Amino acid sequence: MRLGFYRRLAWTGIRQNKKLYLPYLLACIGVVMVCYIVSFLGLSPVLAGVPGGGTAQSFLKTGFGVMCVFSAIFLFYTNSFLIRRRKKEFGLYNILGMGKRHLALVLLWETVTLAAITLVGGLFFGIVCSKAAELGLVRMLNGAVTYTMTVEVSSMSQTVVLFLVVFALIYLNALSQIHLSSPIALLRSENAGEKPPRANWVIALLGLVVLAGAYYWAVTVEDPVTAMLGFFIAVAMVVVATYLLFVAGSVTLCRLLQRNKRYYYKTNHFVSVSSMVYRMKRNGAGLASICILCTMVLVMISSTTCLYIGVEDSLRTRYPRHIDLDATVDSVDTLDGARLDQVRVLAEDTAGRYDATPTNILDYRVCAFVGVQQEDRMVMDDVFLNSYNMETMANTWQVFVVPLEDYNRLMGEQEVLQPGQTLMYTTKESDYPYATVELGEGVTLSVTKTVDEFADNGVDTMQIIPTMYLFVSDFQGIAEAVTAQLGQQSASSLHWYYGFDLGCDNDTQICIAQDLSDALREMEIAAGEDSYFHVLLESVAKEWADAYGMYGGLFFLGLLLGVVFILAAVLIIYYKQICEGYEDQARFDIMQKVGMTKGEIRKSINSQVLTVFFLPLLMAGVHLAFAFPLIRKLLLLFGLTNVGLFAGVTVVCFVAFAVFYVLIYRLTSRSYFRIVSGMREE
Repeated sequence: MRLGFYRRLAWTGIRQNKKLYLPYLLACIGVVMVCYIVSFLGLSPVLAGVPGGGTAQSFLKTGFGVMCVFSAIFLFYTNSFLIRRRKKEFGLYNILGMGKRHLALVLLWETVTLAAITLVGGLFFGIVCSKAAELGLVRMLNGAVTYTMTVEVSSMSQTVVLFLVVFALIYLNALSQIHLSSPIALLRSENAGEKPPRANWVIALLGLVVLAGAYYWAVTVEDPVTAMLGFFIAVAMVVVATYLLFVAGSVTLCRLLQRNKRYYYKTNHFVSVSSMVYRMKRNGAGLASICILCTMVLVMISSTTCLYIGVEDSLRTRYPRHIDLDATVDSVDTLDGARLDQVRVLAEDTAGRYDATPTNILDYRVCAFVGVQQEDRMVMDDVFLNSYNMETMANTWQVFVVPLEDYNRLMGEQEVLQPGQTLMYTTKESDYPYATVELGEGVTLSVTKTVDEFADNGVDTMQIIPTMYLFVSDFQGIAEAVTAQLGQQSASSLHWYYGFDLGCDNDTQICIAQDLSDALREMEIAAGEDSYFHVLLESVAKEWADAYGMYGGLFFLGLLLGVVFILAAVLIIYYKQICEGYEDQARFDIMQKVGMTKGEIRKSINSQVLTVFFLPLLMAGVHLAFAFPLIRKLLLLFGLTNVGLFAGVTVVCFVAFAVFYVLIYRLTSRSYFRIVSGMREE
C-alpha cells in the first residue's frame, strides 16, 4: 500500500470522530499556547526591565516546569479516551487484512497530523496572545507598557521540543495497546465494561480515616512553620483519600442507594444507579481526578488573588514605617549612648531638606537570638540549633528581649515589673503555655502577662519561625547574660530599631532614603573602629516594585495554571459523558423499546449526572473549607494577616467556579442525552 493511503485513512478517522477529536485538539492548542506564553514571559526583556519584573520572571520559569509535567499527564489521560473509542475501528481494520504494522502507520499519521495542528495552532495563538499577556502583567506590576510585538525563538523551540516528546510518548503508548490486543479484543473493547465491583467497606473506611486525619491536622495545626513542613504530606493524604473514596466509596454509595427501595425503584433512579455501579471503578478514578483538579483551581486562584489584592497590607506588615533603620551594635552600653541621638538628628535633618517631617516614630532596643524550645527553656546551643529536622524547626523561636520602658512608651502603657518578671507577646498565632521561660542557662523569667500586640519591626514577616517578645525591666543585666552565652554570635544579637513615616510621595521617599543612607555611611566611617555601630536602612518605596513583582507574578501564574486546570477538568467531564453515552446507548435503546419515554430518559440522565458529576464539586468545596485554616497560616508567611479578605475571596472564587461548573454540566448532559436517545434534545 502507498503511504498516501495511510495518510488519508488517518485523516478520515479524525474527521469521522470529530466529536472526540475537536475538543482534544482545542485543549492541546490551549495547553501549547499557555506553555509558550509562560516561557515567553519568563524570557521577556520588556518584563525584565520593569521594576519587580525579575521577581515575577523567576516564578514564571518555575511555572513552565509545572506546565511541562502537567501537560504530559493531562494529554496522556485525555488521549486514553480517544484510543478506547478507536479500538473497535482498529480491530475492524485488523480483521479486514491490515496488519499491526499497517495500523502503526495509521496511528503514526494520526499522531503527526494532531501534533502539527496542535503546534501550529498553539504557537500561532500563543504568539498573538503573548503581547496581551505581557501588557497585562506589566500593568499588574505598575510598569510602563510598550506596544512592540516580539517573538521569542527560544520559547518556541522549548515548546516544540516539549510537545514533540509528549506526542511521541503518546504514540508509543497507543501503539503498545494496539499491539498487545487481539483483533477480537479490539472489536469488543467498547463494550467491555467492567464487572460490577463489590462494595469494599475496608477501602472506603480507610479513605475516610485518611481524609479525617488530613482534615484534623489542617484544622488543628497551630503555627505556620508546622503548616509549611507538613503541607505536602497533608496534600498527599487528601489525594490518596479522594481516590479511595471515589473508587471504593462511590461503589459503596451505589450499593446503599440500591438497598433504599424508595429511592432505587423509580424509573429515573433505577437505570442511572444500575449503570453507575456497573462501571464505577473507572468512573470513580475519573471523578477523583476532576475533584483534585477543582480543588487545585480553587486553592490556587483564591490564594494568589488574595495575595495580590492584599499586597499593600503585606507591605505594611513587612515594612511598618516608610523608612526603617536596623542598627547592630557590639555592646549593651552602645544602646544607651550618643550614637542613637546622632542618628535621630540625622534622620530629621535629611527629611527636613525635602520639607518632610518624620512621624509615627518607631524606636526601641532589642537583644535578639534564635532558640529551640524544650518545654519552658530556650536552648541556644549551636550544635542543637544546626540539627535541622522537622521537630527542631517546629519548636524554633526568634526571641526578642525588649526594655519595658520602650514597650510602655510605644504602646502608651504604664506596666510595672520586678526583676525576673516579663511580659510576653508571640507572633504567627503561636502559643507559649508555660508560666516561666529560661533563656539558655541561668536566666529564668516569670511570665506575668501575655499582651495582645506590639509595634512590629518587620523582621518577623521575613521569617517562617514565630517571634517571642519578652519585655523586661532589667534589660541591661539580661542582655549581658544572654550575649555572654551566645559567644561569637553576640556581635549580631544587639539591635536598635528606628523607623518613621513620611508625608510625601514615593519618589521623594526614595531620595530621602538614599541621602540618609549615604549620610549614615559617612557617619560610620568618621567614627572609625572605636565601637561597632552598623545601620541597615530599608525603604518601603524602594521595595514596593519587588513586592508587586512577587505577588503579581504569583497571581498571573495562578490565573494561567487555573485556566489550564479548568480546561483539563472540562475535557475530562466531556469525554466521560461522551464515552459513557456511547456505552449506554444500547441499554437506553432497549429501555425505549420496552416503553421508556424521552422524558423518562431525560430524568434518568439528570439523576445520573447530578449524582456523579456534582460529587467532585461538593467534595472540592469540603476540601477547601477544611484547608482554609491551613492556607491562612501559610499566607502569614507572606505577611498577609487579613483573614476577612481571604475568606471573602475564597467564597467568591468558589461561587464563580460553581456557576461555571453548572454550565459545563448543562452542556455535557445535552450531549449525553442526544447520544443515548438517538435524537436532538427538544
